[in-house]
Amino acid sequence: MPGDPFAGSISVTPSGRLLCVTAEYGVHRYGNSIANIVGVADGALAPGSKPAVRAIASLDHEPAGQTEDDLRPHVQFRGEPVGLKNRPRPSLTELLTPETDRYMWDQSELGRPAPISDDLFVVPVFARTFRGGSRGQPFVFALVDDQGAMRGRLDGLHLWRDSPFTGFCFSVVADSRRGRAFHLNRHGLYAWNKGGRLQAKLDTETKTFKPLAQFSLTACSPAGELLLVHNKQHLILRVPVPDDLGELGPAVEAAVRTYAKERTALKKQWTPVNWHWVHAAVEVHRL
Repeated sequence: MPGDPFAGSISVTPSGRLLCVTAEYGVHRYGNSIANIVGVADGALAPGSKPAVRAIASLDHEPAGQTEDDLRPHVQFRGEPVGLKNRPRPSLTELLTPETDRYMWDQSELGRPAPISDDLFVVPVFARTFRGGSRGQPFVFALVDDQGAMRGRLDGLHLWRDSPFTGFCFSVVADSRRGRAFHLNRHGLYAWNKGGRLQAKLDTETKTFKPLAQFSLTACSPAGELLLVHNKQHLILRVPVPDDLGELGPAVEAAVRTYAKERTALKKQWTPVNWHWVHAAVEVHRL
């Protein structure tokens, strides 16, 4: 690909390390570049320079059809550019193979990793999706350390009842200051501790938490707030997360109740059109 790429996604650890995902050509035998490498960069990323990304995990261990032109000098494994036969092994799909058929992980995808601490990361892996529906397909939120070893996973999720494939809700975010991970999909909001043990599940089938199904989880702020974006109303909801995850339910309930009140007030003040919020003093250009 032309240009001077660095990474397809970047997350920052508490000490400033860059948790990156980079692409490789030929993943799952496709004739283009697909996210395949998880790596860590310890240097600073600046306009005139970029640090080396040390690869710690791969999704597909044998991308097809690569040549020397597909190597990225700044993405390295064992001191050499990642590519051809040089990448972390065993791959994530190889590590997951014993518990299910290898075919199920063919054409799988990497989600965006989240740093749960300086040296431990949540790496989401999702099996292929189908046009006729993918609920029940395998998925894993793997815990991978900065040396590439799989240390476990975020537990407590059922392939069908908690499937992120319903609505394609694949985001995982982390509060690295307190060592927590969070996931929101159409079925519930989930919270784990640093060891991967499920600490809270707020079921969207209940009346109290049903409104959560209309939101997408986008980030966890440095202050430990979950940032949720409404899928239709174009509003952001901040949810303060208590130190005791056992109190997450009341905190979310209060935030959802406040959201409804403040949304009503905003509707009177801004008079949105089809949930698009327009300020009279701002000139809007349609592109």
